[in-house]
Amino acid sequence: MTVLDGSPYQGYLYAYPHKTAYRPLRPRPALRDVWAGQPRDALFLYLHIPFCEMRCGFCNLFTRAQPPAEQVGAYLRQLRVQAEQVAAALGPARYARAAIGGGTPTHLTADELAELFAITTGVLGLDPAAAQLSVETSPATATPDRLAVLAAHGTHRVSMGVQSFLDNEAHAAGRPQRRAEVDRALTALRDAAFPLLNVDLIYGIPGQTRDTWTYSLREALTWRPEEIYLYPLYVRPLTGLGRREGVLPLSGQAAAVPEHGLAPVPARDAPWDAQRLDLYRHGRDLLREAGYRQLSMRQFRRADVPDPDGADYCCQDDGMVGVGCGARSYTADLHYSFDYAVSVREVRAIIDDYLSRPAADFAYAEFGFALDGGEQRLRWLVKSLLRAEGVDLPGYAKRFGSTVDEDFPHLAELVARGWAVGGGERLALTDEGLAHGDAIGPWLVSGPVRAAMARAVLR
Repeated sequence: MTVLDGSPYQGYLYAYPHKTAYRPLRPRPALRDVWAGQPRDALFLYLHIPFCEMRCGFCNLFTRAQPPAEQVGAYLRQLRVQAEQVAAALGPARYARAAIGGGTPTHLTADELAELFAITTGVLGLDPAAAQLSVETSPATATPDRLAVLAAHGTHRVSMGVQSFLDNEAHAAGRPQRRAEVDRALTALRDAAFPLLNVDLIYGIPGQTRDTWTYSLREALTWRPEEIYLYPLYVRPLTGLGRREGVLPLSGQAAAVPEHGLAPVPARDAPWDAQRLDLYRHGRDLLREAGYRQLSMRQFRRADVPDPDGADYCCQDDGMVGVGCGARSYTADLHYSFDYAVSVREVRAIIDDYLSRPAADFAYAEFGFALDGGEQRLRWLVKSLLRAEGVDLPGYAKRFGSTVDEDFPHLAELVARGWAVGGGERLALTDEGLAHGDAIGPWLVSGPVRAAMARAVLR
């Protein structure tokens, strides 16, 4: 048995390598050297705001709930200092895509958001409209005054986590929101007329049924969001749900193995897995019937909404510049960030450390993972295969001088299972392959990365 025979919900591989594979970089490389020779004409800019009004029970992101107002102000001042160092190290650069995430960026006040945009545009040179800027918000913080600032600065996409339109389900997921607050926020978002609204929903919540899941899906559709993301619930260590005895089993833990595909099958909760798969398939089919097309296991876009236009950004090849305490940056051969933690105490310590840094520290990369040729090939594969459009086989051969079949012969296992189809110019997951994307992703992870992830200390 291999990883593919285990739970279909083992981990969301939205980035590769996973951040738990990062280690301190010694000596610290200068950003000027890291980016020397790297293309900088179509970058992704990511700014991280590590603050929220509360921390959801399922959240394992790097964020602090209810920070003191003076710390938020200090963070924005330090963000400007870091941005100045990053801009100096990069030199001339153009951002084709951009996002502000967290945390919850709209935890900032309207005036603080205006200051944030002064940093992104005045220091980093971002044109938000050209980069189709995306910003995350929450029901409690999507207020008209804040949204007005986002709109005034050309924000293209706003994403809000609703998770469930039923208060009792939201509370069961560790999110004490009220339906009236959700409706007020969605009204404000539609009134602000952003070109693209995304709504996040979660399936697999304790007590959730197919009927209640259908209710949330149909309630979301009444707002006609341009995008909807369907997330399976994960219960991870050090989160609010993870600390609750007997709520649900911990999930999404990586196993350490030296060779591809030889991981012991992780412990699983078969009834919960079956329920999540059933809810996923039901949600997928309902959204398709409502006129949405599937872009990945999680992402659905309304059929009449065009794909992003403007500057061409390719996540497989183009770099990402992260600014903020929890942001990651990607070049072709080095991924780097600051330290990472989940627990309240450790997150606060890392933020305090970030705020105490002298300006010169931000001219260096701190933690990271160097990608050799094999890991670069694997990252290109992962970022392509887990999307509905699949792998561009001629594009891969042109990029690396070898074929996907030569480099990854084990992908034949996916075809044999009926989880992928090849032939012609693409290798793509089938419907059932997309349904098992959170098993396929971890299955693809290399032995060295998996071993590094297993050695990471949870804190």
